[in-house]
Amino acid sequence: MPQTSESTGLTSEEAARRLAEAGPNRLPEPKLPGPAMIFLRQFRNPFIYILIVAAIVSLIIGQIPSTVFIVAVLLLNAVIGAIQEYSAQKSASALRKMVRGATHVIRDGVAQTIDVEALVPGDLVLLSSGDKAPADIRLTLSQNLAVDESMLTGESLVVTKNADARPAEDAPLAERFNQAFAGSIITRGRGRGVVAATGLGTQIGKISKVVGAERLSEPPLMIRIRRFTYQVAGGILGAIALLVGLMLVMGGYDGQEMALMSIGLAVSTIPEGLPAALTVALAIGMARMAHRNVIIRKLVAVEALGSCTFICSDKTGTLTVNELTIRKVVLPGGQVCEATGSGVAPGTVEAYGQEERLKDICVTGVLANESYLDYSGGEWVSDGDIVDVAFLVLAKKLGLSVSQIRERERQLDLIPYESERAFSGSLTRGGDGDGAILHVKGSPEKMLALSTHMLTREGRLPIDRTAIETQFEALASEGFRVIALARREALEPDAEDPEALDHLEALTFLGMVAMIDPIRPDAKEAVQRCRSGGVQVAMVTGDHPATARAIARDLGLIDPEDPVVTGADIRHAAPEALPDLIRGARVFARIEPMQKQTIVETFMADGHFVAVTGDGVNDAPAMRRANAGVAMGKRGTDVAKEAADLIITDDKFSSIVAGIEQGRIVYNNIRKVIALLIATGASALILFFLSVLAGLPMPLTAVQLLWLNLVANGLQDVALAFEPKEGGELDRPPRRPNEPIFERRILEHVLIAGGAMGVLAFLVFWGLNAQDAPVEEARNLTLMLMVLFGNIHALSSRSETRSLFQIRFFANPFLVLAVPGAQLVHIGAMYTPGLGDVLALNPIGLLEWLGLAAVALLLLAVEEAHKAHLRHKVAQAAERAARA
Repeated sequence: MPQTSESTGLTSEEAARRLAEAGPNRLPEPKLPGPAMIFLRQFRNPFIYILIVAAIVSLIIGQIPSTVFIVAVLLLNAVIGAIQEYSAQKSASALRKMVRGATHVIRDGVAQTIDVEALVPGDLVLLSSGDKAPADIRLTLSQNLAVDESMLTGESLVVTKNADARPAEDAPLAERFNQAFAGSIITRGRGRGVVAATGLGTQIGKISKVVGAERLSEPPLMIRIRRFTYQVAGGILGAIALLVGLMLVMGGYDGQEMALMSIGLAVSTIPEGLPAALTVALAIGMARMAHRNVIIRKLVAVEALGSCTFICSDKTGTLTVNELTIRKVVLPGGQVCEATGSGVAPGTVEAYGQEERLKDICVTGVLANESYLDYSGGEWVSDGDIVDVAFLVLAKKLGLSVSQIRERERQLDLIPYESERAFSGSLTRGGDGDGAILHVKGSPEKMLALSTHMLTREGRLPIDRTAIETQFEALASEGFRVIALARREALEPDAEDPEALDHLEALTFLGMVAMIDPIRPDAKEAVQRCRSGGVQVAMVTGDHPATARAIARDLGLIDPEDPVVTGADIRHAAPEALPDLIRGARVFARIEPMQKQTIVETFMADGHFVAVTGDGVNDAPAMRRANAGVAMGKRGTDVAKEAADLIITDDKFSSIVAGIEQGRIVYNNIRKVIALLIATGASALILFFLSVLAGLPMPLTAVQLLWLNLVANGLQDVALAFEPKEGGELDRPPRRPNEPIFERRILEHVLIAGGAMGVLAFLVFWGLNAQDAPVEEARNLTLMLMVLFGNIHALSSRSETRSLFQIRFFANPFLVLAVPGAQLVHIGAMYTPGLGDVLALNPIGLLEWLGLAAVALLLLAVEEAHKAHLRHKVAQAAERAARA
């Protein structure tokens, strides 16, 4: 620790020298690239390269509308990506705000106020209630000092600090009782200490290096899209090269004509509408999630929860309400009274005929108390130590008036809580003239040592220490925090100088209360829904192992014999044994921020897509490392929110389940769009391959191919992204982490649907040529058939397995309008002078219409048969699973 005088502090000259050496006490501003560089970065993507080539090709062959459309998509993606890159800067900025302001120090032997950024290692800092620790401080003096470190450690209780404590060098942050960390809040008492670290050297500074760094992991959707783009690029280029080679072998094709055909076919088969449809699908999912209390900060994160196979959840404020609640009141003699309600919410107490004894406990708990509770603005508002607040809430549940109790009992002296004492008390005198009463609450061990009697059903009897110790140990083993209460009556303190500590003996033991930070009412069901949907859940907390185990058992996360891994276990584990230690546990306690990141990395290394939930600064590094970070909106720190991809506005774990469902819906719709686009492109390739093999002219011109691309997919793919949920999304396990978008089922769909369209279109084109129809007429009818195919295929693509006739037709009004709209656009082009000439389109007669419609309906029959086959396979798999 930096050397300094513990009475006079540093001199101004020494402070200036150290400031020049160590630098200001702030987190450095990251140097961000300029707007132009951020924008250009967005084009470093294989799919973008394909689109750029498509735009250039479209421009070369004079297709200005296609060029404009593709360029608009490129710009939209670039803008969205550029906005997302600001998230790292915002996270670091939020951390910097937590350590700015003024602080009180002693320099040159004089107490003075300086700017936090001027603080240097070795400065002597003064701390008092309400202050925010300006740096990491080693305490030299502590007077009733308590600090809220939940934003850093995840510990739900305030931590009592002791300057005389000497924790081990490798002690967890939550157990370093002689230190105060930058950003933590002083909730009670006073202290003095020497600055041990400033800026990036503080614990919060170390976290900022991780939060502000570039994210190492990608959202699941981007990983799958990247794989898909390589597959698409390779497939298209390979197919066109093969087709050109086949045309050269077959002969009879003009070189310029082949070049134009290759360009048009490439543009037609490249799914340039996918980025726009992808953006729309994600935006729709974002809007739907907002209605389910999930706010999306980064568009690609919409689908991320649906892909995740593992959730690492914080305990405090996420799975629990972050409000200590008295669950049990244990009376001498063994009677246990249960209390309901969580936090400051209403509840009841089962008194079992012990109302008077419960009232005695509540009165002592209210009087040996410095907290405040009131009903304001439609909700209960509290202030003070959460242990004290819990007693005020208990009094409300028993129908007692806190204000009347305090008015009736005038306080003569107060014993503030100090860790050395392990108790607090209040000496009061009522208006009945029976003398003063000393009310004391504290650790059971201390209360037992000070008590000689206990208040039982039969009255005041000699204390049974063994029985009470057995009760206390049983409660502690269940993860409860236990507070005991005692009193001494009929006292006559000095009228001039009443001292409560003078009467601290021969107390009457009143009973104990068992406190816990209760689980959220919806948390257990939400965890079970995650697990039934194939998503594993682990609890990662900075809290005590016994408390973590109790909460985990209530949630159904673990069985009684399952292990709880602590931060010390991780710290002392050999590197080769660490992965096995982590993967075998579902509850982690006394975990520090960087250890939480290690846990996430271990599960990711096992192939999981990991989501991390939390509300504190201690959760931010793991959020940045995970595939998806989820912050709590009400209680979450700014740092946690800025590091997160999603924010839960109601702090309910059940909203995460809703996010999982919506994420799977979004991904399903993206799959549908991809299947639609690839099948349509494949049908054009099959049509050309068969025509070349049959020695026929090219079935469509390059211009017609581009038109088909716009009319058959231009609106339908985007409209398909609006498809609502089909149902049962949470009844199925998540996708395998390594599953590509273009997996077996989509490939099967492309071969069947795309093959049917290509083969049927070829048969029509071949038949027309066999009848010696002019090639222009054959192309005109073939193009109309392909447009009909595209519309029928779009309607059928609304579900991978459900029949089109089982889907509510108007559930997706956008698609219902897009399909006839596209058809009318094509018909209108036939009758539009100039456009019809460019596209070589002519009006079609009634008989031709009927013939083409009959052929188009064959596609519907093929797709319905394929879906029926898939449903049969699913049913068979379910039967096998049931028998097993």
